[in-house]
Amino acid sequence: MSCIRQRSFVYSQFAGRVVFSAGAVRDVAAEVRRLGCRRVLVLSTPEQRGLAESVREQLAELAVGLHDGAQMHVPVGVVRDAQAVATQLGADGFITVGGGSTTGLGKMLTLESGLPLLVIPTTYAGSEVTPLYGTTQDKAKTTGKNPAVLPKTVIYDPELTLDLPLPVSLASGMNAIAHAAEGLYAADLNPVIRLMALEGISALARALPALRDAPRDIGLRADCLYGAWLCGMVLANVGMGLHHKACHVLGGSFALPHAEMHAVMLPHALAYNASAAAPALASLSVALGGSGKAGDAPGEVFALLDLLRLPTALSALGMPEDGLDRAARRMVERPYPNPRPLEQARLRTLLDDAFHGRPPRIDVGSLS
Repeated sequence: MSCIRQRSFVYSQFAGRVVFSAGAVRDVAAEVRRLGCRRVLVLSTPEQRGLAESVREQLAELAVGLHDGAQMHVPVGVVRDAQAVATQLGADGFITVGGGSTTGLGKMLTLESGLPLLVIPTTYAGSEVTPLYGTTQDKAKTTGKNPAVLPKTVIYDPELTLDLPLPVSLASGMNAIAHAAEGLYAADLNPVIRLMALEGISALARALPALRDAPRDIGLRADCLYGAWLCGMVLANVGMGLHHKACHVLGGSFALPHAEMHAVMLPHALAYNASAAAPALASLSVALGGSGKAGDAPGEVFALLDLLRLPTALSALGMPEDGLDRAARRMVERPYPNPRPLEQARLRTLLDDAFHGRPPRIDVGSLS
């Protein structure tokens, strides 16, 4: 792989404490005291309530309550309900236990209140290390970026991911890969983030297929969590393009499952950008253990989905076919920076391919 030629760049270090080890959650009370909190509110989805209860028990008198109302895509009403609970209980901080949905709720609460946030991820979403946030209302997703939402502490404990269902684990890992893959052609990429992206993708590309056959292997779970952390750092530090724009439109408008939607869309977004970002896709292919050819990278991602037995079609996720035109229109509204200009007609074709689960198609263009 050739060395990066970029010699002028800006890199900003986001401050935050990361605790990474098997069994680290057992020290959660010490981490809460380190933040100066005495009345934290524990947050989760209904499905993760049992694990959240165990965290609350370890906190003992440091936990003022548990609220299990987190939902996918962070609806505004869910945020308001959680704010009311926090105010009523006099919370002085928040702990989220779960995946991106719960982390997203915690971010919104800390943005509104200024109270510290501690995150305990149980998936590979990576949201816990990014200054990005978002809510949905009236079938539209609003996103923002503010360092104020960053957790003060993140506890990565691979033991907490052992019981994460295999399909969720694999889809979540592909979601993480999407963060780093699109970061490789970001306009504001720098050498540090490039290294994080390639290392994160490599770790996940090695671990995810093996995890399929050994879902309770703590070493593989640690590798996945490590890769997800690095991929999340990419998302935190550089701008995203077509892939994330498409997923924000599809998730906000049609409430598709977040990780699976990112997995389905990734090879098609990469194919769209292939002729305009060939060096990035060549490096992506190497990180995936592929040919090292830019033109092969979208197909290699698509093949990885098949190997992991993940959905490859939006139709399988509940996307209505009559919504494709509307999605294509919204994708060109307020577009994100992208290597190739967003063309509505071509995006409509891309969405049709993704809807039916067809292999990604690369437009004719230079891949040198």
